[in-house]
Amino acid sequence: MSAKKSLQEACEAYRAAFPPGELEMFRADPIDRVGIPAVAASLRLKTGTQFATHGHGATQDEAEAGALGKLAESVFTETALRAHAREKGTYRELARTRGPSGVVDPLKLCLPAGSPYHADMELTWVTVTRLTTGEKVLIPEEWVATRSGQLEGRTPLIPPITHGQGAGLTHEQALTHAILELFQRDGNGLRSRALDQGVVLDLKDAALGPELQLLLAHYERVGIEVIPKLACTDFGLVGLYVVGRDPALRDQPMALTACGEAADLDREWALRRALLEYAGSRTRKAFAHGPLELAEKLAPPGYMNRFLPYLELEDEEPRALQAMADWTQLSATQMRSLMEQRVLAERGRVPFASLPTSPNPGDARQRGDVLVRKLTQAGFDILVADMSPTNHSVVSLKVIVPGLEGETMSDHRIGERGVAKLLARQDPLAGLGKPPEGAQRVRLTPEAEERLGGPAWFHSRLAEAIVGRLYALYREPERHAAQLMPRRRRHGGAPS
Repeated sequence: MSAKKSLQEACEAYRAAFPPGELEMFRADPIDRVGIPAVAASLRLKTGTQFATHGHGATQDEAEAGALGKLAESVFTETALRAHAREKGTYRELARTRGPSGVVDPLKLCLPAGSPYHADMELTWVTVTRLTTGEKVLIPEEWVATRSGQLEGRTPLIPPITHGQGAGLTHEQALTHAILELFQRDGNGLRSRALDQGVVLDLKDAALGPELQLLLAHYERVGIEVIPKLACTDFGLVGLYVVGRDPALRDQPMALTACGEAADLDREWALRRALLEYAGSRTRKAFAHGPLELAEKLAPPGYMNRFLPYLELEDEEPRALQAMADWTQLSATQMRSLMEQRVLAERGRVPFASLPTSPNPGDARQRGDVLVRKLTQAGFDILVADMSPTNHSVVSLKVIVPGLEGETMSDHRIGERGVAKLLARQDPLAGLGKPPEGAQRVRLTPEAEERLGGPAWFHSRLAEAIVGRLYALYREPERHAAQLMPRRRRHGGAPS
């Protein structure tokens, strides 16, 4: 089967599986000058709940499949969790009745530093499946949910996030997508954005394949300097990201904050994905957070009247909304200066040709098997929440791997791996012993503390200062929310 036909079949399957509602999808890349396909998609259910995603790719078919796949992850999680049974109880009592392997210890789930959690705290739990054994396991609902409105408990230990979602036409496709995203977040969380380590990938003498050569030549032709950087090679994978300099851009400052991220078994596959996502990120940020007038020019007629009234600003994370609203006031010159300070810095180089490769990177089943094997051999548990719709050939999963980390600089979530990484580079963000002023104790199991050499702390106040005006690199509000917020305030909360 050709790649084009496979993508078209995926799009048809996603469309057929969606619940009744109004689906809208259109090309958004004309808002930027890169010219790589990117689409905006939205689905408003009959209940009034609205979902919005973006997709990108080398072709329009690939961009549409990506957008619909992301939409599927959100929509099916919403509908599945609504019907999912909950159980209330404390970790201590559940571990006693179900056994230690039947419930996940929250101390292994990368809690925020200083979390008030204790084993006798009542939590709301959902059931997931241990991938390697099929055993049913309880985990706090906030690790499966993707937004606060899906929670039934009143005191979640973390804000829900979308990391670890995957969709596809097969279980292997969805699982591989989800695990690679977890690898990606774990690998770059302490090495990119506000903590950018500046390790640039040297593409010279890399003998790149023809598709990568064409992509890089395209960026050079339009006058954009793409900067690929290495995050890590943990587990024998390649974790990298792409940022860029655009000296010509003036009317879309948001595009200057773009970043493409990827983790893969093969360096060329990772770089391809990151280069395409960088273009998609430029389009998404310009369309979703730039001036409404520019977005309206390329959207279908009446789009704003259909979309904006269903935006629920009160559901947005206040800090993310305000951070993006502040960015909307910056000129291209100001935004460029903000990014240059850290995000675009170079402190060293690594030959691209030295990174791992894979003999057959395109086979989803083989890739999934290798990824699962790497995690299990390293001692990690893989938990899966199946959110797939019934009676449809679409698979949607939420995967949780206790011990892999993310959201350290946004939510101050950190575990043993994060502390070890910061200690290894003597970063003042973490240490052992009594926490200094402004720091919080990292919540770890006794075994993890013993491996590290004692109780650890994370300097939350310093993290806030480091992130500063770059918070919107970590968390973004819903599409158009940052532009809509001042309008609604001027009109007393009425839709604009």
